[in-house]
Amino acid sequence: MNKTIISLYSAVIIALASTSAIANHHKDASAPHSVIHVVTVSWKEDATPKQIQAALDSVKTLAKEYDGISRVWIRSIKAQGDRTHAFVMEFTSEQALKDYAGSDAQKKWYLSYLPYRGASTTFDITN
Repeated sequence: MNKTIISLYSAVIIALASTSAIANHHKDASAPHSVIHVVTVSWKEDATPKQIQAALDSVKTLAKEYDGISRVWIRSIKAQGDRTHAFVMEFTSEQALKDYAGSDAQKKWYLSYLPYRGASTTFDITN
């Protein structure tokens, strides 16, 4: 009888542990593993609206030129403080973000962005 009770007790423990592990696996599996790179920008005083728009538009080309970027957003709806614009790049992974630093795509993009940027801050966010 004790063997039967111990066996049943063990089966219940294993079933509960399996259910918990499956629930945690599904929870983690649904969270994106991409990295959101948020940049807030203030522009140089002499930057014209046309130059600013061209710099922002050049962000859109990055997704085509760098495989590790899956999406970009460039239209700021609301801005606070001295940062007048923001844009976002979605990287496919943390490694893609790391590899982007110093890449040919970044260097090329900087040519159309850095001449007009006054200051910026970045936030890299993932799950």
